[in-house]
Amino acid sequence: MTLSFDAPARPRPRPAETARPAAARAVGATKTYGSGDTAVVALDDVTVELPAGRFTAIMGPSGSGKSTLMHCVAGLDTLTSGQVFVGDVELGSLSDRELTLLRRDRIGFVFQAFNLLPTLSAAENITLPLQLGGREPDPAWFDTVIATVGLGDRLRHRPSELSGGQQQRVAVARALVARPEVVLADEPTGNLDSRTGAEVLAFLRRATDELGQSIVMVTHDPVAAAHADAVLFLADGRLVDRLDAPTAAAVLDRMANLDRRPLDVTDDGGR
Repeated sequence: MTLSFDAPARPRPRPAETARPAAARAVGATKTYGSGDTAVVALDDVTVELPAGRFTAIMGPSGSGKSTLMHCVAGLDTLTSGQVFVGDVELGSLSDRELTLLRRDRIGFVFQAFNLLPTLSAAENITLPLQLGGREPDPAWFDTVIATVGLGDRLRHRPSELSGGQQQRVAVARALVARPEVVLADEPTGNLDSRTGAEVLAFLRRATDELGQSIVMVTHDPVAAAHADAVLFLADGRLVDRLDAPTAAAVLDRMANLDRRPLDVTDDGGR
């Protein structure tokens, strides 16, 4: 297959062209489960940059390694070989305590399951990670995040008093309020209907466009992926394709025609 990079079908306003640092990156990332004849290679020498201030989606067939890549970037799993960096910090060099602190202070998480504490209000769930770190939320930033995700009138409600879409918006706000270097979202709309899922994706898009947040999302949904600036495709643990300025139709076409040869993908600064 000859790889081609589509011209942006729906260009978005961008700042002046400058080199973009990586919010996170993997270098030669390899992850093997088991050994001998039963060994399974989940990641096979993946090198990729996830640029700051952009929304990147990761897609691939079941078992392609997309969730493994995210878990390794998040420091929730360790590589067999290779390196993962968040900013300029190499995760393999950290102690368990240092890794815990990095995940708390520099990475935001949004999961398919909302992971909210049922006894806390929406506001208390949002600020919980900061409180665990002994920090108070910046009032102006808190207000900005709440306005972005549209939760101003729901802050006193507990999760049981919120719809699924509202609960996921609380989870998004919780991920944003600590101003992490990168937000990692693993199938964030998987438990939502199409309408509420679209709302959550719109909030993630706004977080990038209006707040400058770096977001990396694993998804199986071409419609969800179309909200991103770029889509990276994995197959058999290898990075095999990339699509810039995606549309749902273009993502579907790429998924149907994945070439399983590895591709060395790095961002060029936002062309």
